[in-house]
Amino acid sequence: MSVTQTTVGNYDLVLASGSPRRHDILEQIGVLHRIIIPTIDETQRSTESATSYVTRLALEKASAGCLMNDSDAPVLGADTILVCDGQVFGKPVNYSNFKEMFTSLSGQTHSVLSAVAIDNKEKSLVLLSKTWVTFRAITEAEIITYWETGEPKDKAGGYAIQGYGSVFVEHIKGSYSGVVGLPIAETCQLLSKFDVPTWQYPIAE
Repeated sequence: MSVTQTTVGNYDLVLASGSPRRHDILEQIGVLHRIIIPTIDETQRSTESATSYVTRLALEKASAGCLMNDSDAPVLGADTILVCDGQVFGKPVNYSNFKEMFTSLSGQTHSVLSAVAIDNKEKSLVLLSKTWVTFRAITEAEIITYWETGEPKDKAGGYAIQGYGSVFVEHIKGSYSGVVGLPIAETCQLLSKFDVPTWQYPIAE
């Protein structure tokens, strides 16, 4: 396991993720948090469904974060995957993999599964968000250009709905924040069960 720690003043939660998008969402809803980055094996098991896969990873990240956590604050782990025609799309490993993904997504509706888990060393809970996203038809030239922006390289399914990838989206049904990487409704439900407050903002000096 590797660890990166970011601490600014007091905090009520530990985020076990290096995703700047998850950090931004927690800041958006006013959760004072610290960041640690556990390393786990994210390989999908051969008989594992997409739902079981994404919820397991969220729980494992939270659990791994607990092992690294030297405070009493609960630990949040999350994971997001994309499913199209029964196939799970993670982060593209190279351009060829990305092109294959986007060719499949072009003009189609896919689902985005985003799981969030919290562990406090005594109990762990997980919730799942499922969102349907419809893409317009995408040209080969657009696929090449979008890859060259660098944005797809660390995103599930190869796109960021909050970034350049928004131009491909025709329709969304479900949680926008879940597609970004951390579903706010489910996250707030879990935070309340662990007595982690929201709307807590540092006082500006």
